[in-house]
Amino acid sequence: MTAREKIGHWLFRNRSFTPVPFALAVLVFARPTAASMVGGGLLVVLGELVRLWAVSLTGSETRTTGSVGGSRLVTAGPYAYVRNPLYLGNIAIYVGLGVMSLALFPWLTIAGWLWFQMQYSLIIEAEERHLGVVFAESYERYRSEVPRFLPRLTPYRAQGEPAEELNVRAGLRSERSGLIAVGVMAALLILRMALHQ
Repeated sequence: MTAREKIGHWLFRNRSFTPVPFALAVLVFARPTAASMVGGGLLVVLGELVRLWAVSLTGSETRTTGSVGGSRLVTAGPYAYVRNPLYLGNIAIYVGLGVMSLALFPWLTIAGWLWFQMQYSLIIEAEERHLGVVFAESYERYRSEVPRFLPRLTPYRAQGEPAEELNVRAGLRSERSGLIAVGVMAALLILRMALHQ
């Protein structure tokens, strides 16, 4: 395993903790306004909706912090438009929080976007190697037609694969900790805004 692969695997295992420095900086340097809260909040909601859609198909398997990879290839729902909707949703959430807070704006938001883009690119490389080995031709066909981050306009149609079932209740269960974290961040930013007015 190369050094780059090791870093990707380490980032995958610790991806729940890497946003903590960004979140703390957002709170410490926050200078939110009503307009920034609404504009950034819309990005956060969009990111959460994408994540909820994705985990409603994949379930709690996306929460694992062990080894890289999945037990099945999901190509429906948001995965029919972009290969990594969860990471795309995360980036929208982090950028949205940066906009909501106006913390060191725009530099902290740009730095956060660049960090998470780099982190997820390394994680995705490790995941793609795994998926390419396990799902071979099915994954290569999917990978060649569905972009990594920039969504396509029409959905990808997998040939001969069974339709995935959407389970929003399971998705909400899986997203519970993320929704709580975003809710706490938003509440603290609202409190910060109220105290400075």
